[in-house]
Amino acid sequence: MNAIRQFLAFLAELLTKRHIIVELTKADFKRKYLGSYLGIFWAFIHPTIYIAIVWFVFQVGFKTQPMDNFPFVLWMLSGIVPWFFFAECLSSGASSIVENSFLVKKVVFSIGMLPVIKIFSSLIIHVFFILIIFTMFGIYGYSPSLYNLQVFYYLICAIILLLGLSWLTSSLTLFIRDTGQIVNMILQFAFWMTPIFWSPKHLSTNTLNLIKLNPVYYIVEGYRESFIYKQWFWESHYTLTIYFWSVTTFIFFVGAIVFRRLRPHFADVI
Repeated sequence: MNAIRQFLAFLAELLTKRHIIVELTKADFKRKYLGSYLGIFWAFIHPTIYIAIVWFVFQVGFKTQPMDNFPFVLWMLSGIVPWFFFAECLSSGASSIVENSFLVKKVVFSIGMLPVIKIFSSLIIHVFFILIIFTMFGIYGYSPSLYNLQVFYYLICAIILLLGLSWLTSSLTLFIRDTGQIVNMILQFAFWMTPIFWSPKHLSTNTLNLIKLNPVYYIVEGYRESFIYKQWFWESHYTLTIYFWSVTTFIFFVGAIVFRRLRPHFADVI
C-alpha cells in the first residue's frame, strides 16, 4: 500500500507541474539545435535523410518486392517511424538527469519532469512524421480511413511504456554510469529483433511468440495495422494487448517507484 501511495503521489506531483513541463519541453526542443544555421529544421532533416537512404538501399539497390501487396516504402515507413520515436525517447530519457545535473540540487524543481520533457520534445518530431505517413499514403493513392485514427492509441501506448522506462533508466544512470551504454546496446539489438524491415509472417510460431515478448513489437505492428492492414487492436490479438498492458503497467509502476525512492539520493552522487 505504501508503494501505491508513493506512486500516486509521484503522478499527482507531475500533474500539478504540467504547465511547467510544456514550457520546458519547448525550451528543450529549441536548445537541441541552438547555434546551427538551420536550427530546429535539423530535427526533421536527419530522420528524413535516413529514411530516404534506407528506401534507396532496399528499394533501388536490393530491389525489394512489395510487402503484403503494399509498396515497400509505405510498409517500411509505418514501421520505422514509431521505432525512431521509441529509440530517441529512451536514449535521451536515460541521460536526462545526468545532462541536467545542475537542477538536481534545486529543491523547488521536480526532477521527475526531466524524462517527461525529453519524451514530449521528441513527440513534436514524431507528430510531424505521422503527418508524413498520411501524406505518403495519399501520394500512393490510399485514402484516409477510421483505422488511421488508431495510431494515436498506439502512440499513447508508446508514451506510457517510455515514461516507465525513462524514469527507471534515468535514475539508475546516476548510480550505474554504464546504464546509458547498456540502453544503447539493447536498442541496437532490439532494432533488428523488431519487424521493421522484415515481415513476422514468415517466422515459425515459436520464434514469433518469442519476438512478441518485445513490447515494441505491439507498437510497430499497431502502426501498420492502422495504416496498412486496417484492423482494430481488439479484433485479432487481444491476448497480445493484455500482455502488452500488463508489462507496460508493471514497468510504469516500477519506474515511478524506483525514481521516487532514489530521488533523495540524487544530489549525493552528482
